[in-house]
Amino acid sequence: MRQIEILDSSLRDGAQAEGIFYSLEDKLRIAYALDRIGIGYIEAGNPASNPKDMELFRRVSDNPFQNAKLVAFGATRRPDISAEKDPGCAALAAAGTDYVSIFGKSWDLHVSQVLNTSLPENLQMIRDTVSYFTRMGRTVFFDAEHFFDGYRNNPAYAVQTIQAAEEAGAARIILCDTNGGSFPEEIAAVIKAVRGICTAPLGIHCHNDMGCAVAASLMAAEAGCQQIQGTFLGYGERCGNANLSAIIPTLQLKKKYRCIPGALLPELTHTARYIAEIANYIIPASLPYVGKSAFSHKGGMHVDGVQKLRKSFEHIDPEAVGNRRNLLVSEMAGRTAILNRIMRVDPSVTKFSPITEQIIAKIKELEYHGYQFETALASVDVLIYKELGRMKEYFTLRHFKIIGEQSTEEGGQLASALIKIQVGDQEEITAAEGAGPVHALDRAMRKALEVFYPSLAKVRLIDYKVRVMTPEAATAAAVRVLIESTDGENVWTTVGASPDIIEASWKALVDSIEYKLLKDDQKG
Repeated sequence: MRQIEILDSSLRDGAQAEGIFYSLEDKLRIAYALDRIGIGYIEAGNPASNPKDMELFRRVSDNPFQNAKLVAFGATRRPDISAEKDPGCAALAAAGTDYVSIFGKSWDLHVSQVLNTSLPENLQMIRDTVSYFTRMGRTVFFDAEHFFDGYRNNPAYAVQTIQAAEEAGAARIILCDTNGGSFPEEIAAVIKAVRGICTAPLGIHCHNDMGCAVAASLMAAEAGCQQIQGTFLGYGERCGNANLSAIIPTLQLKKKYRCIPGALLPELTHTARYIAEIANYIIPASLPYVGKSAFSHKGGMHVDGVQKLRKSFEHIDPEAVGNRRNLLVSEMAGRTAILNRIMRVDPSVTKFSPITEQIIAKIKELEYHGYQFETALASVDVLIYKELGRMKEYFTLRHFKIIGEQSTEEGGQLASALIKIQVGDQEEITAAEGAGPVHALDRAMRKALEVFYPSLAKVRLIDYKVRVMTPEAATAAAVRVLIESTDGENVWTTVGASPDIIEASWKALVDSIEYKLLKDDQKG
């Protein structure tokens, strides 16, 4: 089985994505999650850029990884200064990692117009920096920045840059499609040409500006690259990086290459969602392998087909990557999808059982009143448990009141909610403020219930959608509310509908909390 090295740059290149802001603790939690799933190399940051990255390297050295090698990232020395005197090189050396990634310019345009130096001086900068670190005993990965643009513009010079790195002792030559503008077949052809010139093992680093980063990385592996770089969820600067959560299972399950230990591949989805939670990043539902829609089926023929023969509409077993099949409850999927979810609770139920018709009738009644269960499968599960008589009464609402809404000094709207709930024979009255009535109600409810169910402290809303169902009724229109929640490990969606947006939101919130408590009970 051919080994493919995986270098994850979520903590360095991923940190450059719009909307991504890591604390030191965030970076450490992500780093150890990547280590647990067996990623070979973790590029954790640029110690010359900020003290936080330097502290991360110190913390990891005190508590080393079990599987991964820690990699520090930095640039070649500046023009007209020795590597020994360059502040960036000094910071990179001080990080103390056994592995370093050094990036240097391979595009003559960048050398002359960005670095403002000569082509020979750039080659010497590469040689000096790589040899400086190899003399220290560090293993150097040379990132040939903009290599494919440089090769297209001046192939002879682009090749000279990687030869300079190789001659200076670089252990890996990483060819970078930094602008993300190269076609996969072009990348594969260049790699094959370079393999005839360069004896050091090659790697690939692709950006996703044409949506081709995964395809290009896969073709690079086929063309002979030994190392693939990317970020675990594909986020990064501009349009992102190559998505490793798609590359790893594709190579491992379909090409039979070894990227991570096979026993850890079922942890892929959990790891993706864990990292997304820390990064405050919403995983696109359609993301391959790990997205919640990756194995969802809605069309009647699709649902029927996948029930009869899994591979008819699924290219892999969802459980191979830790995901699961979802048969969406909708008018298109019909009885089969609903029965499938009922049987998860009670395998003895058949399509001829009276309870099946009862649950289907209940769902149709709710849909008539504005509900839509296609994506709100947590609400479907709560409904099924209740109709089967297997749902514990976790709490009872006695009263809630939205106190009002007023403008804050900062110009926002601040609402307050008062809520009284009962759990068993105990009552709890709690108030909370929020950025609007629904936020206040959510905070007040969870604050009251956390007294009885501490695990709810981990739950938070990550999405809230409102749709007007009868716009012709103007302000009296019925609305449907979809709420997406997470506890840091799982994500679920619930729905509520009513002419009153607060009541619709309350119904969705209650389903969300009940679903979480139900799953906690099932864990034991």
